[in-house]
Amino acid sequence: MEGGTFWTHPLDLLKGIPFSLTLMLILGTHEFGHFYYSQKHHVEATLPYFIPAPTFIGTFGAFIKMKSPVRKRDALLQIGAAGPIAGFFVAVPALIIGLMMSEVIDLSPKFEGIILGDSILMKLLTVAIYPGLGDSQDIMLHPVAFAGWIGLLVTMLNLLPIGQLDGGHIAYAMLGKKHDLFAKIAFAALIPLSLFSLNWLVWAILIIVLMRTTSHPPVQDIHIPLSKNNKLIGYACLVIFILCFIPAPFQSG
Repeated sequence: MEGGTFWTHPLDLLKGIPFSLTLMLILGTHEFGHFYYSQKHHVEATLPYFIPAPTFIGTFGAFIKMKSPVRKRDALLQIGAAGPIAGFFVAVPALIIGLMMSEVIDLSPKFEGIILGDSILMKLLTVAIYPGLGDSQDIMLHPVAFAGWIGLLVTMLNLLPIGQLDGGHIAYAMLGKKHDLFAKIAFAALIPLSLFSLNWLVWAILIIVLMRTTSHPPVQDIHIPLSKNNKLIGYACLVIFILCFIPAPFQSG
């Protein structure tokens, strides 16, 4: 993204540090949130694994593996919510700092490139930092801002209330047995969303291939109501999902 050609100038790899470190910090904080609350609730879990990939962002993300079942409803909610909340509170400052270092450009009819979709939060931050942005202008994101944008996208995707995604854990803890129908409706909604962007269809296929179900495995004490504080955590995750939701994440210009 910074125009480096590391195959002829190896030190150009250093130009990728602002983006890669920011993104790894966001992903690592997200997964460490899960790890910390797994330890707190005596659920055996690994430290985060990072998955490198030959894509334009260089990764397929990160994950932890839980080696023992989650037996309590409140533990499931807190473990599921800890990751998105922790990652969100790192991604937002990164996005703000990156936006302040970004460049305003004039869009010409011949402009070619990837146009990133806007979430509600992205719109609010853009208006706050660049209040006089014209209709023919856009922002060329600094790598730190792009990493923050990716962080919010990952947070949003993980909060989909389906299967064993983070949002699936949270929704199952909040809704109990009603979650199964809710998850099927949420998954079905990905199909019409693919009319806005094929990214949603790809995500739907990945969910089916990797999880093979939209349902969530049972928890022993699902009949015990959640406390008011735990419900507030679930509602906070819903607000984060709404703020980060992007109908069409990537568009070609």
